[in-house]
Amino acid sequence: QVQLVESGGGLVQAGGSLRLSCQASGPSFSTYSMGWFRQAPGKEREFVAGISRRGVLSIYGDSVKGRFTISRDNAKNTVALQMNSLKPEDTAVYYCAASLGSYSSLREYRSWGQGTLVTVSS
Repeated sequence: QVQLVESGGGLVQAGGSLRLSCQASGPSFSTYSMGWFRQAPGKEREFVAGISRRGVLSIYGDSVKGRFTISRDNAKNTVALQMNSLKPEDTAVYYCAASLGSYSSLREYRSWGQGTLVTVSS
């Protein structure tokens, strides 16, 4: 089973940018669809973005479309989330996730990292 470790979270002002990274270890990274989810205090976990195994196709949650970009590097076993034009409502713990199913099938994400905190100040 793939192991996931996120990094890159921190404190940023509204309008700023952050880049999250997720390092995967274990066999066959390229066989996994990858995604990012987030969970704010007192709220349910929310889908942020997903990317297909080869990185050709991606999908985004409505609240981040046009501001966030997901990418992956199968040679380095990494997936990234570039976050621009950040808003206070983007404050959350961000989780990297892996799925052996489709990148757009949210229920099939079964492997999770420990999360990284992003705080956007107003």
